[in-house]
Order: sequence, then C-alpha cells, then structure tokens
Amino acid sequence: MNGNKKASSIAKNIKLLILDVDGVLTDGGIYFDDNGTEHKKFDSQDGCGIKLLELSGVEVAIITARSTKSVAHRLNTLGIKNYYHGIKDKGVALKELSDKLSIDLNESAFVGDDVIDLPAMSKVALPIAVANAHSFVKENALMVTEKAGGSGAVREVCDFLLKSQNKYDDLMQSFLK
Repeated sequence: MNGNKKASSIAKNIKLLILDVDGVLTDGGIYFDDNGTEHKKFDSQDGCGIKLLELSGVEVAIITARSTKSVAHRLNTLGIKNYYHGIKDKGVALKELSDKLSIDLNESAFVGDDVIDLPAMSKVALPIAVANAHSFVKENALMVTEKAGGSGAVREVCDFLLKSQNKYDDLMQSFLK
C-alpha cells in the first residue's frame, strides 16, 4: 500500500481498525456445497496481520451486513471480540462501537469494498477501499490497497498502520529472537 502523506499522518493516530467481511476479509465469493452449507476463503496472512495489530495496541472490530457461522468461527479463532453482524446501517453500528470502546472516530479506520460500507467509511478518519472495491467506494476512500480482499488486503492495511506508527520494525525483529 503506497500511502500518501495525509493517510500516513492520519494512520499514526489510529487506535481502531474496523473491517467489513465479504470482499475485504474474503474474496467476496459466497460458496455453497450440495447441502447448502456456506463456505468462505480467508487469507491466513490477514489473520496474522490482525493479531500483530492487536499486539501493538490497536483494536480490531468487524461490522458486516451478513451473519454466517463460518465468519463467527474465523473471528473466534482470531480472538476478535467486537463483531457486529446482520447490520444494515454500518454508520449506526460504528457509532455504537466507538462509544463502547471510547475511541473517537478521528482515531479510527474502516476498510470496505461496496456502497453499504460508505455510511461508516465516511465517518472515520481513514477510509480505505480494497483493490477489488466498487469504483464509487474507491472514489470515496482516502486510500486503496494494492491487493484484493481475501488476498492479503487486510495484511497490507495492518502493515501500513504498524509502519506509520513506527511499530513494524520492532514487531518483525521480535520474530528473529
């Protein structure tokens, strides 16, 4: 992610990263087997990025319009406690989350891919669109990832935040000890 100066400056103060699921944490595909069970593909490096970001003190939350067992399972394995699902107005959920965590929206980033994400993206300091986002969402984002959702876009965002906050190098070096 090639951050512009404004985005890098804002990223220094981010305390909360909010993610959409379909098209951001996944490739946006909705797969069903013959029994009607839904399946999703998640990127393992996205998961590692989320854990590193949380380790550095940045909260990570999810706001998604859909409710699925596979997503709940993945978020449980990642230890994400703030999971808002079945949400039609993500702006309302964002305000509730901000109040609950006592983190100002000026200290928040949101990663989305479709127009349903814009009510939340338009309220945070750092709205980010993934590479495979709808063109209108990209136009209204401060940054666009190089990678697509479900293919490392979230890790790209996590690394960008860590680097902007001067936490990346120390975290990476800790794995060499």
